[in-house]
This record gives sequence, structure tokens and C-alpha cells, in this order.
Amino acid sequence: MTSPATSRRTRTVSQTLALLIGAVYLLIGILGFFVTGFDGFTEHDHSQTLLGFAVNPLHNIVHLLIGGLGLALWRTDSGARTYGWILAIGYGATSIYGLVVANNPDANLLNINGADNGLHIASTLAGLAIALWPRRDATGRR
Repeated sequence: MTSPATSRRTRTVSQTLALLIGAVYLLIGILGFFVTGFDGFTEHDHSQTLLGFAVNPLHNIVHLLIGGLGLALWRTDSGARTYGWILAIGYGATSIYGLVVANNPDANLLNINGADNGLHIASTLAGLAIALWPRRDATGRR
């Protein structure tokens, strides 16, 4: 006979991270619209910041999409790991893009500043952690 603790499915580290990161990005996307409103969709204005991170409506929508994906994919370990790869690849590319365009108003459609670049690099690493976190079997072994 199994106890309730062993019969219930446990959440993996990858799932927990995907849920937390997805929820944070969704919240940031929503709060970003309180800073930017809905005008100036791709405006390059570093005075529009949320906690030091430059935002514009397009940037907010990207945050909403990334957050929504996390909330949609966290429920299974394979879904969470897929989300991790999406974060790693997407934010890896965004990190490179941001380093190139941070001071170029004509090319910086997402209004990326130095703080954003740091967060994008951290998000890339978090995605790798989600995607590559060691799996454990039912006995707790890797």
C-alpha cells in the first residue's frame, strides 16, 4: 500500500523554475504597460523603465508571451524543459541583439538598455538550468 506522499506526483526542479520564471515574466509584462501605456509601440526611450529595465509596448508583449509560455509548459517535466530551451535560445539571441543595438535608437525596437542585457543573459542561463537540470527517478537517483 502506498502512502499519500508517495502516490502523489512530485514537481521537478525544472517545472518549479519554469512556473516561477513564467509567472515573473507575465507579471513584468503586465506592469510594463503601466509605465509605457500602449503608444510608441517600438519607441526607444530609456526614461521609460520598470525597476531600472527599459521597456516599451513591444517589449511588454514579449514579456507576456514568455510568461504565458512558462505557465503553459510548466505542468510536465518535458514541457518545462522545452520552455527552458526556448528561454536559452530566445534570450541568448536577444542578449546578442541587445549588446549590438543598446545605443542605436534606429535598430533598438525593444528599447533594451544595459540592465535588460544583464537580465537577458541571466534568463539565458536560467533557461539552460531548466533544460539541463538532472532528472531523478522514483528512488531519487539521477
